[in-house]
Amino acid sequence: MNSVAAVITDKSLPLLRVQNLSKFYGRTMGCHEISFELGRGEVIGIVGESGAGKSTLLKCIAGRLGTTNGSAFFNSSDGFIDLCRTDEALLRKIIRSETGFVARDPAEGLRMTISAGGNIGERLMAGGMRHYGQIRKIARQWLEIVEIDIKRMDDPPSAFSGEMQQRVQIAANLVTDPRIIFMDEPTSGLDVSAQARLVDLIGKLAARFSLSMVLATHDPAVARMLSHRLYVMKEGRIVESGLSDQVLDDPPGPEGNSRPDH
Repeated sequence: MNSVAAVITDKSLPLLRVQNLSKFYGRTMGCHEISFELGRGEVIGIVGESGAGKSTLLKCIAGRLGTTNGSAFFNSSDGFIDLCRTDEALLRKIIRSETGFVARDPAEGLRMTISAGGNIGERLMAGGMRHYGQIRKIARQWLEIVEIDIKRMDDPPSAFSGEMQQRVQIAANLVTDPRIIFMDEPTSGLDVSAQARLVDLIGKLAARFSLSMVLATHDPAVARMLSHRLYVMKEGRIVESGLSDQVLDDPPGPEGNSRPDH
């Protein structure tokens, strides 16, 4: 990967620590009293039906949606920063280069009328790179990494299938070597075969680059294949948590819904 991020400030701390995070839309609850930690090289799955609060939670902890209460502390190059409380300039810097966000709808994460390579290049330029030849070279490399024919480098995402659009969006997010990648229903709207191919790609990227990732999905099979630990949401709350296979295979124990993580 082309790394533009600095060394983690404090390796004794988790990459992300979410504490008692809540989001209300007026009197309507989006999510309530959510707490968990994400370690380096770990993939956490957030699972629940439509309307459970997964996307709201993901956007809040990524600093893309204001919260009502609580914190999301990120171990950034500038120290342990609360993404829910930091100033706008620092938050923009973190979002630009130290985190990635793959949206459910590729149109939210890509400029659909500029080239696939251009979408990747824009992310590099936002991080400070200016050499056109180097930008194009790195964009080409990343299209190859996400298994897109480089002959289509100058085609706009609007000319691609939904699966291919998500591959471009993933490349554009990973090109700056983010410390954390957030994925919001990346397989939503794809047919079964396209979903399988995309999940396989994400799994290979996670292993190859030791990605630290929070994945929101309504599909337990996707969560099982990609995540180490799982949090199940219902009506804005976490109702069950633990190792992915345990949560999906075993009924909750008599002492509650949380399971040991090790």
